[in-house]
Amino acid sequence: QVQLVESGGGLVQAGDSLRLSCAASGRTSSSLPMGWFRQAPGKEREFVAVIGWSGGGGYYGEFMKGRFTISRDNAKNTVYLQMNNLKPEETAVNFCVVPQSGDYFWRRRRPDDYEYWGQGTQVTVSS
Repeated sequence: QVQLVESGGGLVQAGDSLRLSCAASGRTSSSLPMGWFRQAPGKEREFVAVIGWSGGGGYYGEFMKGRFTISRDNAKNTVYLQMNNLKPEETAVNFCVVPQSGDYFWRRRRPDDYEYWGQGTQVTVSS
């Protein structure tokens, strides 16, 4: 099993930046992809980004590339999401996610592709 704890959410104004963190623990956590989803009130969960076990470049949702950056520190079993130029419509609960197992095909964007979910951290963007 894998346990995930998010932090770093809060209230910001439009145009501000925020960095989310997710600390992972449990078996093989440092060898698995790690990612982020977000869910706005009354809407379905939306894929944000995922990064492979070895780090490097991330794989992003349709409108994330250029403003958001995902990274990880395997020594700390932690994944980060740097969010720049935030918009009011991006107010959402942000979830850290990890799949049951890892393989070459780690660029997955469906909620059902991920077994483990954190409790979420709230990001509120005011206009």
